[in-house]
Amino acid sequence: VSDASGCSMIALLHTGAAKFLPNLLSRSRQAVSLLFPAGVLERFCSIVSRKLASHGFGASMAAMSSFPPQRYHYFLVLDFEATCDKPQIHPQEIIEFPILKLNGRTMEIESTFHMYVQPVVHPQLTPFCTELTGIIQGMVDGQPSLQQVLERVDEWMAKEGLLDPSVKSIFVTCGDWDLKVMLPGQCQYLGLPVADYFKQWINLKKAYSFAMGSWPKNGLLDMNKGLNLQHIGRPHSGIDDCKNIANIMKTLAHRGFIFKQTSKPF
Repeated sequence: VSDASGCSMIALLHTGAAKFLPNLLSRSRQAVSLLFPAGVLERFCSIVSRKLASHGFGASMAAMSSFPPQRYHYFLVLDFEATCDKPQIHPQEIIEFPILKLNGRTMEIESTFHMYVQPVVHPQLTPFCTELTGIIQGMVDGQPSLQQVLERVDEWMAKEGLLDPSVKSIFVTCGDWDLKVMLPGQCQYLGLPVADYFKQWINLKKAYSFAMGSWPKNGLLDMNKGLNLQHIGRPHSGIDDCKNIANIMKTLAHRGFIFKQTSKPF
């Protein structure tokens, strides 16, 4: 499929397949029951179900047919953690760089990029930063610099097919800070370019407010509460926050919400 509009046709085909396959499995069960004892039959059906799932059927098909297609093939969920203290230190530096690749049809996580980053201006993490994020000194010591991590992000994006012009993807963050303030500010300080794919994104807080009619003052905690979702992991862990964002997006998509870019063009 070369654009997101083709997803509706795929969803239609998968819906038909989703109806056909259970009937096929049921008829197979009846036929086999004439030849094999019940225990053997159950093992046979279990194997068939696993084979179907391995070819993309099953739960993923049900997910694709249960909500309308999105405008993007992939959502790239991102949530930085950075050096911090009270009062705030300057400049702040990214110390955790996680991205989840979320399939726009199934809303399932397909791939993960996750690295810790060595801060250079303030290489020693403050007790406040460790308490807030759960990141200890040993997790950042000896890790790649931001420049090296950005190079690896680009390699990951290429490997995942996200740099193909026919593939529509967009970053998703909980707020505008990550890609409007933090990344461009640190890149400017270090004299590094900012890749174009970081220059447009979806602010999940805005998306949630459009869908639910209320602004989540406390971010992920309010959104999880508003959707009756269990919070995943610990707050202010970058990778755990990404998982919560992905879970909230999946829930909103199942309710029929179509995600749109919220950032203004640079």
